[in-house]
Amino acid sequence: MKKILIVEGNLREENQSFTDGGIKTHTESLKDSISYYTNDLEIDVANPSSDSNISLVAKDLEKYDGLIWGGSSLNIYSNTPEIRRQLDFMKECQNKINKILAICWGMQVAVTVAGGDVKKCTKGAHRGIAHNIEINDHGLKHPIYQNKNKIFNTPAFNFDEVVTLPTDATLLASNKINDVMSTNFKAGISNVWGIQYHPEITYNKMISLIHFRKDRLLKNQAFKDEDEIKSHVKIIEEQNMLSNKDQRMTELKNWLDYLNAD
Repeated sequence: MKKILIVEGNLREENQSFTDGGIKTHTESLKDSISYYTNDLEIDVANPSSDSNISLVAKDLEKYDGLIWGGSSLNIYSNTPEIRRQLDFMKECQNKINKILAICWGMQVAVTVAGGDVKKCTKGAHRGIAHNIEINDHGLKHPIYQNKNKIFNTPAFNFDEVVTLPTDATLLASNKINDVMSTNFKAGISNVWGIQYHPEITYNKMISLIHFRKDRLLKNQAFKDEDEIKSHVKIIEEQNMLSNKDQRMTELKNWLDYLNAD
Protein backbone atom coordinates (compact mmCIF):
# COMPACT_ATOMS: atom_id res chain seq x y z
CA MET A 1 0.00 0.00 0.00
CA LYS A 2 1.32 3.43 -0.96
CA LYS A 3 1.88 5.95 1.81
CA ILE A 4 1.38 9.68 1.29
CA LEU A 5 1.66 12.81 3.37
CA ILE A 6 -0.92 15.58 3.16
CA VAL A 7 0.38 18.98 4.24
CA GLU A 8 -2.17 21.41 5.64
CA GLY A 9 -1.31 24.98 4.66
CA ASN A 10 -3.67 26.86 6.94
CA LEU A 11 -2.88 27.75 10.52
CA ARG A 12 -4.64 25.72 13.20
CA GLU A 13 -6.65 28.80 14.19
CA GLU A 14 -7.98 29.22 10.65
CA ASN A 15 -8.97 25.57 10.50
CA GLN A 16 -10.78 25.89 13.80
CA SER A 17 -12.73 28.82 12.41
CA PHE A 18 -13.64 26.67 9.39
CA THR A 19 -14.88 23.93 11.70
CA ASP A 20 -16.81 26.39 13.86
CA GLY A 21 -18.42 27.74 10.67
CA GLY A 22 -19.47 24.29 9.50
CA ILE A 23 -16.90 24.19 6.66
CA LYS A 24 -14.52 21.32 6.04
CA THR A 25 -10.82 22.08 6.26
CA HIS A 26 -8.84 21.79 3.05
CA THR A 27 -7.31 18.55 4.30
CA GLU A 28 -10.76 17.10 4.98
CA SER A 29 -11.90 18.11 1.49
CA LEU A 30 -8.80 16.54 -0.04
CA LYS A 31 -9.31 13.28 1.84
CA ASP A 32 -12.91 13.15 0.64
CA SER A 33 -11.83 13.67 -2.96
CA ILE A 34 -9.09 11.04 -2.73
CA SER A 35 -11.61 8.54 -1.36
CA TYR A 36 -13.70 9.03 -4.52
CA TYR A 37 -10.88 7.28 -6.40
CA THR A 38 -9.26 5.01 -3.83
CA ASN A 39 -9.25 3.92 -0.21
CA ASP A 40 -6.07 1.93 -0.78
CA LEU A 41 -3.69 4.57 0.57
CA GLU A 42 -2.08 5.15 3.93
CA ILE A 43 -2.41 8.87 4.67
CA ASP A 44 -0.65 10.99 7.27
CA VAL A 45 -1.25 14.71 7.82
CA ALA A 46 1.19 17.39 8.89
CA ASN A 47 0.83 21.12 9.59
CA PRO A 48 4.28 22.75 9.46
CA SER A 49 3.00 26.05 10.87
CA SER A 50 1.22 24.60 13.88
CA ASP A 51 2.59 21.12 14.69
CA SER A 52 5.11 21.17 17.53
CA ASN A 53 6.66 17.89 16.32
CA ILE A 54 7.24 18.99 12.71
CA SER A 55 11.03 18.60 13.01
CA LEU A 56 10.54 14.91 13.86
CA VAL A 57 8.21 14.49 10.89
CA ALA A 58 10.84 16.08 8.63
CA LYS A 59 13.42 13.49 9.66
CA ASP A 60 11.22 10.61 8.51
CA LEU A 61 9.97 11.84 5.13
CA GLU A 62 11.68 9.10 3.11
CA LYS A 63 8.91 6.69 4.09
CA TYR A 64 6.38 8.53 1.89
CA ASP A 65 5.73 7.61 -1.73
CA GLY A 66 4.15 10.99 -2.39
CA LEU A 67 3.05 14.33 -0.98
CA ILE A 68 0.03 16.55 -1.56
CA TRP A 69 0.40 20.11 -0.28
CA GLY A 70 -2.89 21.99 -0.16
CA GLY A 71 -4.24 25.51 -0.02
CA SER A 72 -4.05 28.31 2.53
CA SER A 73 -5.23 31.86 3.19
CA LEU A 74 -1.63 32.96 3.84
CA ASN A 75 0.45 35.26 1.63
CA ILE A 76 3.97 33.97 1.12
CA TYR A 77 5.57 37.43 0.93
CA SER A 78 4.36 38.16 4.49
CA ASN A 79 7.41 36.16 5.63
CA THR A 80 6.03 35.31 9.08
CA PRO A 81 7.61 32.62 11.31
CA GLU A 82 4.70 30.31 10.40
CA ILE A 83 5.37 30.78 6.68
CA ARG A 84 9.11 30.30 7.13
CA ARG A 85 8.39 26.98 8.84
CA GLN A 86 6.39 25.92 5.79
CA LEU A 87 9.20 26.94 3.45
CA ASP A 88 11.73 24.99 5.51
CA PHE A 89 9.49 21.93 5.55
CA MET A 90 8.89 22.10 1.80
CA LYS A 91 12.66 22.13 1.26
CA GLU A 92 12.94 18.96 3.32
CA CYS A 93 10.12 17.40 1.32
CA GLN A 94 11.70 18.27 -2.01
CA ASN A 95 14.90 16.58 -0.88
CA LYS A 96 13.21 13.41 0.39
CA ILE A 97 9.92 12.72 -1.47
CA ASN A 98 9.85 11.84 -5.15
CA LYS A 99 6.32 12.80 -6.17
CA ILE A 100 4.66 16.06 -5.11
CA LEU A 101 1.26 17.49 -6.05
CA ALA A 102 1.31 21.16 -5.02
CA ILE A 103 -2.13 22.79 -5.00
CA CYS A 104 -2.60 26.59 -5.04
CA TRP A 105 -0.72 27.77 -1.92
CA GLY A 106 1.22 24.52 -2.13
CA MET A 107 2.44 25.46 -5.59
CA GLN A 108 3.46 28.91 -4.36
CA VAL A 109 5.48 27.38 -1.53
CA ALA A 110 7.09 24.80 -3.83
CA VAL A 111 7.98 27.42 -6.45
CA THR A 112 9.45 29.80 -3.87
CA VAL A 113 11.66 27.11 -2.33
CA ALA A 114 12.85 26.10 -5.81
CA GLY A 115 13.92 29.66 -6.66
CA GLY A 116 10.80 31.19 -8.22
CA ASP A 117 8.82 34.24 -7.14
CA VAL A 118 5.25 34.86 -5.97
CA LYS A 119 3.58 38.27 -5.79
CA LYS A 120 0.13 39.77 -5.43
CA CYS A 121 -1.99 39.32 -8.56
CA THR A 122 -1.98 42.35 -10.87
CA LYS A 123 -4.79 41.33 -13.24
CA GLY A 124 -7.49 40.46 -10.74
CA ALA A 125 -8.11 37.43 -8.55
CA HIS A 126 -9.89 34.10 -8.57
CA ARG A 127 -12.79 34.33 -6.14
CA GLY A 128 -14.15 30.80 -5.95
CA ILE A 129 -13.79 30.07 -9.66
CA ALA A 130 -11.20 30.36 -12.43
CA HIS A 131 -12.49 30.75 -15.97
CA ASN A 132 -11.03 29.65 -19.29
CA ILE A 133 -7.82 28.00 -18.21
CA GLU A 134 -6.10 26.89 -21.41
CA ILE A 135 -3.70 23.98 -21.53
CA ASN A 136 -0.69 24.74 -23.74
CA ASP A 137 1.17 22.31 -26.01
CA HIS A 138 3.42 21.15 -23.18
CA GLY A 139 0.42 20.61 -20.94
CA LEU A 140 -1.43 18.59 -23.56
CA LYS A 141 1.47 16.13 -23.51
CA HIS A 142 1.76 16.04 -19.71
CA PRO A 143 0.09 13.23 -17.72
CA ILE A 144 -1.57 15.70 -15.33
CA TYR A 145 -3.94 16.70 -18.13
CA GLN A 146 -4.70 13.29 -19.61
CA ASN A 147 -8.42 13.26 -20.54
CA LYS A 148 -8.85 16.92 -19.50
CA ASN A 149 -10.65 19.42 -21.72
CA LYS A 150 -8.16 21.82 -23.31
CA ILE A 151 -10.06 24.86 -21.98
CA PHE A 152 -11.83 24.53 -18.65
CA ASN A 153 -13.26 26.31 -15.62
CA THR A 154 -12.42 25.14 -12.13
CA PRO A 155 -12.77 26.00 -8.42
CA ALA A 156 -10.05 28.46 -7.43
CA PHE A 157 -9.40 31.07 -4.75
CA ASN A 158 -6.20 33.10 -4.97
CA PHE A 159 -5.06 36.70 -4.75
CA ASP A 160 -1.38 35.90 -5.32
CA GLU A 161 0.36 34.39 -8.33
CA VAL A 162 3.62 32.86 -9.48
CA VAL A 163 5.47 35.52 -11.48
CA THR A 164 8.80 33.71 -11.97
CA LEU A 165 9.13 29.97 -12.41
CA PRO A 166 12.10 27.96 -11.12
CA THR A 167 14.90 27.26 -13.57
CA ASP A 168 13.92 24.62 -16.16
CA ALA A 169 10.27 24.57 -15.03
CA THR A 170 7.69 23.90 -17.73
CA LEU A 171 4.56 26.04 -17.98
CA LEU A 172 1.50 23.84 -18.63
CA ALA A 173 -1.55 26.11 -18.53
CA SER A 174 -2.61 29.78 -18.18
CA ASN A 175 -5.62 32.08 -18.15
CA LYS A 176 -6.22 35.83 -18.32
CA ILE A 177 -5.80 36.27 -14.56
CA ASN A 178 -2.68 34.15 -13.97
CA ASP A 179 -0.01 33.36 -16.55
CA VAL A 180 1.03 30.39 -14.39
CA MET A 181 -1.97 28.19 -13.73
CA SER A 182 0.06 25.00 -13.73
CA THR A 183 3.67 23.94 -13.99
CA ASN A 184 6.00 20.98 -13.71
CA PHE A 185 9.55 21.17 -12.39
CA LYS A 186 12.22 19.16 -10.62
CA ALA A 187 13.51 20.23 -7.22
CA GLY A 188 15.86 18.11 -5.14
CA ILE A 189 14.70 14.56 -5.83
CA SER A 190 11.09 15.67 -6.37
CA ASN A 191 9.00 15.84 -9.50
CA VAL A 192 6.58 18.66 -8.65
CA TRP A 193 3.20 18.99 -10.36
CA GLY A 194 1.88 22.43 -9.41
CA ILE A 195 -1.60 23.87 -10.00
CA GLN A 196 -2.98 27.30 -9.04
CA TYR A 197 -6.51 26.01 -8.48
CA HIS A 198 -8.49 23.39 -6.57
CA PRO A 199 -9.74 20.29 -8.37
CA GLU A 200 -10.23 18.68 -4.95
CA ILE A 201 -12.66 21.34 -3.67
CA THR A 202 -16.30 21.59 -4.74
CA TYR A 203 -17.98 24.72 -6.03
CA ASN A 204 -20.39 24.47 -3.10
CA LYS A 205 -17.48 24.78 -0.68
CA MET A 206 -16.16 27.77 -2.61
CA ILE A 207 -19.55 29.45 -2.24
CA SER A 208 -19.47 28.69 1.48
CA LEU A 209 -15.99 30.21 1.72
CA ILE A 210 -17.18 33.40 0.04
CA HIS A 211 -19.97 33.80 2.58
CA PHE A 212 -17.63 32.79 5.43
CA ARG A 213 -15.04 35.37 4.34
CA LYS A 214 -17.54 38.05 3.33
CA ASP A 215 -16.33 40.74 5.72
CA ARG A 216 -12.69 40.06 4.85
CA LEU A 217 -13.43 40.09 1.12
CA LEU A 218 -15.29 43.40 1.35
CA LYS A 219 -12.56 44.93 3.49
CA ASN A 220 -9.80 44.04 1.02
CA GLN A 221 -12.04 45.16 -1.87
CA ALA A 222 -12.21 41.75 -3.54
CA PHE A 223 -15.88 42.69 -3.94
CA LYS A 224 -17.23 46.23 -3.93
CA ASP A 225 -20.46 45.39 -2.09
CA GLU A 226 -22.82 42.58 -1.12
CA ASP A 227 -24.73 42.87 -4.41
CA GLU A 228 -21.57 42.00 -6.31
CA ILE A 229 -21.05 39.01 -4.02
CA LYS A 230 -24.57 37.78 -4.78
CA SER A 231 -24.02 38.16 -8.53
CA HIS A 232 -20.70 36.37 -8.37
CA VAL A 233 -22.10 33.51 -6.30
CA LYS A 234 -24.82 33.08 -8.91
CA ILE A 235 -22.13 32.64 -11.58
CA ILE A 236 -20.51 29.90 -9.51
CA GLU A 237 -23.87 28.23 -8.87
CA GLU A 238 -24.53 28.15 -12.62
CA GLN A 239 -21.11 26.64 -13.27
CA ASN A 240 -21.75 24.07 -10.55
CA MET A 241 -24.87 22.91 -12.38
CA LEU A 242 -22.84 22.40 -15.55
CA SER A 243 -19.81 20.88 -13.87
CA ASN A 244 -18.83 17.23 -14.25
CA LYS A 245 -17.19 15.80 -11.13
CA ASP A 246 -14.78 13.54 -13.01
CA GLN A 247 -13.68 16.39 -15.29
CA ARG A 248 -13.28 18.72 -12.32
CA MET A 249 -11.02 16.27 -10.48
CA THR A 250 -9.06 14.91 -13.44
CA GLU A 251 -5.74 16.32 -12.21
CA LEU A 252 -6.12 14.60 -8.83
CA LYS A 253 -6.96 11.26 -10.46
CA ASN A 254 -4.02 11.56 -12.83
CA TRP A 255 -1.61 12.29 -9.98
CA LEU A 256 -2.93 9.29 -8.02
CA ASP A 257 -2.38 7.15 -11.12
CA TYR A 258 1.16 8.55 -11.34
CA LEU A 259 1.71 7.75 -7.66
CA ASN A 260 0.69 4.14 -8.22
CA ALA A 261 2.53 3.70 -11.52
CA ASP A 262 5.48 1.85 -9.96
